[in-house]
Amino acid sequence: MPIHTSTRLTTTMDISTFITNYREAFGAHAPLPLLFRYDDTPIAETEKTNGCFFKRLHDVRQGQPASLNADNIGCGGGKFYTGFAPMNTYIPDFVSQKEHYKQTPEMVTGYIRDLDVRMTDKAFLNFMRLDQAPSFDHMEGLLFFATPDILSGLCAWAFYDNNDADAVTTLFGSGCSTVVATAVRENRLKGKRTFIGLFDPSARPYVGPDELSFVIPASRFTSMYDTMRQSCLFGTHAWNKVKTRIEHT
Repeated sequence: MPIHTSTRLTTTMDISTFITNYREAFGAHAPLPLLFRYDDTPIAETEKTNGCFFKRLHDVRQGQPASLNADNIGCGGGKFYTGFAPMNTYIPDFVSQKEHYKQTPEMVTGYIRDLDVRMTDKAFLNFMRLDQAPSFDHMEGLLFFATPDILSGLCAWAFYDNNDADAVTTLFGSGCSTVVATAVRENRLKGKRTFIGLFDPSARPYVGPDELSFVIPASRFTSMYDTMRQSCLFGTHAWNKVKTRIEHT
């Protein structure tokens, strides 16, 4: 069954307003998140990336959007976790016996089963820096690249209106699975989790040594958009000290 990737967000959520709030909360040096969504058309010509497609996201962070598909994602796992191809049968053995990320192939199979990856019915997965996106409509999520101090603020914001034990969740997996596949599944379930990721050693070389990922799926962002200014990120002594350190890093 193909996934349905048309999460429609309220038109009252304005990108320029959010960026203004985000800059006020985290300072001018905090990198803007990337918005990712499935589309029928590409937003940029994108060359094939051999290996992990997180190599390509470095350029997106610099302002060069990317349109990923089955042809230009060079990693079999990347194609699978983005919904462009079925799982290759070698993946459980490769992840367990070659990469040693899971003790047994059966554990890999169980992880993939629980993630419930489905084929997309769209042609492209577009990534763009938030200031280049026309709106939040139809996005799967926002991907933040966060230092520990920025991550502290993002988690505090996510916990502000959510007491659930899994309000902020960490799942070990490939970069593409913990960013894209988790957000897609969460949206399909209309869930409220957010995700910390990029613990995968295979993806680590393509991000800063002090960075992890933080993903807010669209289904969660609809409520978090309105709570940022209510949270500790505005007007509290404790956060202002952290923000000052972010601004001087």
